[in-house]
Amino acid sequence: MNQGEPREISGLKGIVSTPPERVPARWRNSAVTCSAWRMEIRSDRGAGSIALVEISPIETYFRGEGVFLGWPQKDLAVVYQELLPDGPPDLEFPQLG
Repeated sequence: MNQGEPREISGLKGIVSTPPERVPARWRNSAVTCSAWRMEIRSDRGAGSIALVEISPIETYFRGEGVFLGWPQKDLAVVYQELLPDGPPDLEFPQLG
């Protein structure tokens, strides 16, 4: 979960989140699967998630689920950016050999 105490962002109180994890994502009118970074979030208004969908290196979108369903792109971006952990992600490398 998010480091430190629960936070308040964009009118949501008691926010606690997981670090972003890589997940497959699809969107309308596309036959291909792309990648997204998905963050699970709990707040006083309920649970949900925000995914950062990477269509191309220059085209990205945010997708909200649960309590974030229907939120505008700019609001999803604010919450997502505020909850990103400081520093690089903890990477696990498989032991080979």
